[in-house]
This record gives sequence, C-alpha cells and structure tokens, in this order.
Amino acid sequence: MKLAEYLKKESIELDEAAIQKLEAFSELLHEWNQIHNLTGAKTIEKIYENIIDSLYPLTFIKIPKTLLDVGTGAGFPGLILGIALPQTEVVLAEPLKKRVSFLKYACIDLGLDNVKVEGKRVEQVEHAPFEMISSRAVTDTKFLLQLTENISDAHTSYLFYKGSRVFDEVEAVQHQLSYDIVQKNQRNYLLATLKTP
Repeated sequence: MKLAEYLKKESIELDEAAIQKLEAFSELLHEWNQIHNLTGAKTIEKIYENIIDSLYPLTFIKIPKTLLDVGTGAGFPGLILGIALPQTEVVLAEPLKKRVSFLKYACIDLGLDNVKVEGKRVEQVEHAPFEMISSRAVTDTKFLLQLTENISDAHTSYLFYKGSRVFDEVEAVQHQLSYDIVQKNQRNYLLATLKTP
C-alpha cells in the first residue's frame, strides 16, 4: 500500500511535496536501519505505520509555531511532524550519537530548513518556551514535565504519545494539567496544558 493510501484512510491531509519527502525519508531510514539499527521498524510498511502514528494528531491539534520533540530517536514523531509542518520551527532533542547523525543527514537530504537537531539531553536545550512539546515512548508524563520546565510556560501544550500506562501517569499529575486523551488502536495521545494557578 502506498503512503498516500495510508494517509487517506486516516483522513490526514498533506500536500504532494510533504508526501514525497515522507516517502524519501522512509527509504532513507530503511537503508540506514539495516546498518545502524536505529528503530524496530524494519520494513517500509512498518515505517509507514510509524509515520501515520506520528501524524495522526494533526487531525485534532492546533498547529504550533514552535515544536520541541523530546528523544526523537529515528525521527518519530518530531522529524515527521517537521516534514508535515514546514511553517513550524521544529527542534529535535536526541542524545544518542548514531541517531543524531541520521537525523542531521535526513534534514539535509530532505531540505528541511525548519528542523534543527540538538544532539543533547532535553534539559540542556536552551530556547524560548515552545508552543508545543511532543514525545513518544521516552519517559513518564511527570518526568517529561520536569525535564522541559525551563523551555515551557503557561502557553505550552504537550503532545505525548502513550500506551496503556497513560491513565496511571496522568493520575500523578492531574492537579497540574488540563488534558484530553485521544485513543487510536493501541495508542493514547495525551494532549495537555498546565493548569494556571
């Protein structure tokens, strides 16, 4: 199945240029992955599934002007969102060197002028507060909020890609957050903002 068909099935609307870049990214990741083992997605189909997982929130979020992705790994969801949202300034925080090399190469290869790779832990990133902070399968919600407190403020929204543990995690922080959980297959998308005192 072509990527465009996957996107159509999920009602994710992207222009042709973005779809071509996502296909080029898939080929690139597939190639690098055979040597460097960057992700568990070993086939183009699995990479497409991860792309859809990364992009699905576009069906319910307000598009941010600035986005930080914590622990991007092989590019999910941060690099994928960077391709889909060329008007958004995207910063990818990833400490692992081989992943950083891949992310930097992919940004150059795909001409992603709006995406910057920070090869460091998120707590070392210096930036004005981001409009949105995303993260997939990195750590629990409470710890993510602590790690990003210097680069977020009352206007920051959080988009965390979670599994079934999300319900336990939000219990620990529900006094801090106004949130919504969007469920899709095995995925729980936690969309949250800090409660203002």
